[in-house]
Amino acid sequence: MTRILVSGLINIETALQVDSFPIAYTPVEYRFSGVNSSVSGVGFNVAKALTALGNEVVLLSIIGHDLAGKQIRSALAEENISDEFVCEKDTDTAQSIILFDAQGKRQINVDLKDIQEQVYSEDVFERAMADCSLLVLCNINFSRPFLTKAKQAEKLIATDVHAISSMRSEYNREFMRAANILFMSDELLPIPPESWAREVQHCYAPDVLVIGLGAKGALMAVRNDPYIEHIPSIKTRPVVNTIGAGDALFSAFLHNYVQSTNPYEAIRKAMVFASYKVGAESAANGFLDHDGLERLYADTN
Repeated sequence: MTRILVSGLINIETALQVDSFPIAYTPVEYRFSGVNSSVSGVGFNVAKALTALGNEVVLLSIIGHDLAGKQIRSALAEENISDEFVCEKDTDTAQSIILFDAQGKRQINVDLKDIQEQVYSEDVFERAMADCSLLVLCNINFSRPFLTKAKQAEKLIATDVHAISSMRSEYNREFMRAANILFMSDELLPIPPESWAREVQHCYAPDVLVIGLGAKGALMAVRNDPYIEHIPSIKTRPVVNTIGAGDALFSAFLHNYVQSTNPYEAIRKAMVFASYKVGAESAANGFLDHDGLERLYADTN
């Protein structure tokens, strides 16, 4: 069992299925079984996926001293994820509202409250990371001070900067500079993904770079390999909601890469994992376990 530290956001997510985008105005809509709330957020999604795949997860996050915070602790207990390092502050817990349609399109509305101003104890982080072979440091502000300590400890660092549009992003460049494994989305890229990948390699030189391409799959660049590979998406079951697909791809890649150190096999297994995940409604549901992933991977190859 691999011990993995995950530092990232946990929030309460409300998912609302709409007929189509753009949304036409009506004073009232009755969405029977169409509105659902659950615990989510990148930190929770990645921790839950890695746990489902059989890893021991050390989860670091900040939540509020409120009803939502109690809901989060209950959800962590149900998923067998320890809340020892989930810090409670005198603030409100972050929330999000996701609108999605039957074609899988979605709009994410995130309210971080004042989480970006909260500080997590670096001493507690050092204690938490001691026996972890991989540190997943999500690009939330309270993870930022951990980057230097993780590099000093010579830990393997992974991060996902999501939708990014600037190579020198002031917010994300520290995360990009520190990451051995770097994920991002193509949604806001100003140039073609292949050209962007080469620039990222030149500026930051991660060991592995993956750019999610949505329905087109993903692009992967490995530092010691001059070839930039396109991995096509696959369909394992009907798409319900694409929210959380990137977190699923990221999590499954990390799980398989840590086990095998083979990025080419890891990304193909991750594509299967993410494909199955988008058949679920919530960002934090639809995760295969290790054996389920291996079986489905074998069936699709």
